[in-house]
Amino acid sequence: MRHFSASNCYASPVIIAVIPAYNEASRITQVIEHARVFVDRVIVVDDGSTDGTGETAERAGAFVVQHIQNSGAGAATMTGIEAARVLGARIIITLDADGQHDPKDIPLLLNPVKEDKADIVFANRFGQRNRIPFVRRIFNGIGNVVTLLATGKWVADSQSGFKVLGPKAVDQIDLRMSGFEFCTEIVREVVQHRWRVLEVPTKVLYSDYTLAKGQSFAGGVKTALRILLRSFLR
Repeated sequence: MRHFSASNCYASPVIIAVIPAYNEASRITQVIEHARVFVDRVIVVDDGSTDGTGETAERAGAFVVQHIQNSGAGAATMTGIEAARVLGARIIITLDADGQHDPKDIPLLLNPVKEDKADIVFANRFGQRNRIPFVRRIFNGIGNVVTLLATGKWVADSQSGFKVLGPKAVDQIDLRMSGFEFCTEIVREVVQHRWRVLEVPTKVLYSDYTLAKGQSFAGGVKTALRILLRSFLR
């Protein structure tokens, strides 16, 4: 198993996919293989998994960075971004490890950054006729409202893990929230650094598995409270 350090920087890919993963050994191979079609390298951050996620990801061709213990989606995402910087990334794609995002949509998100029309591109699962459970729509709506209150900016799918960061965002982003609240923190970074934003409708591939992996209602409430508290303390 490789560990993240400057000595691992033996190539300088331009486009890197960052995939935070926690106990996704059954799904991660397919996500990596599909993403590799569109990027120079894939980084998987094994966030303290106990099911062999890191080993599976490495066999699939990913560069693996390991957290000794589970630190949260935000911490894993920032670790992946830092590793991507060391490996020379100028464009970073983040996507979930459970297979809910369709890697075939990666070019749609990449194009505005490649054409210098955006510094960050958000996937919007609600911009197409996706079959999204009503409860998920409610959760996302609450997340959007909390994000608006915390940042002053409306993003139609602020809680999606599927995003593309252009060179300016790659250089400037600095996430400090370790849990799911990092999605709102990214929107705050947008406002603070005045990044150009575009939102692109994408597919979502929900299954019983991906739905079970999401936040519970209680977890979502705690996340919202943490976001609002930190907003008032800033």
